[in-house]
Amino acid sequence: MDFKSMKYYLYWLYCQFELITCSYLMEPWEKILFYTFNITMLVMISYTAYLFIPGHISTAFQFFLHLLGNQHENAVSIVK
Repeated sequence: MDFKSMKYYLYWLYCQFELITCSYLMEPWEKILFYTFNITMLVMISYTAYLFIPGHISTAFQFFLHLLGNQHENAVSIVK
């Protein structure tokens, strides 16, 4: 894909985004507020997913291992 067609494709995607969100009807200051809000929400959701999803997956994995009978040995039993 050459640069010109990539440029037109990105422009087409942007036009599709404006049509879907109806942001082409907004005034410039409304667009700035709308895009700022959407980007802020996307960043916050991504950051929260980055922080919390690995912990939840680890906890769920340990829970299912416990259900299947693969329990971690207790530290006291290792010392004995």
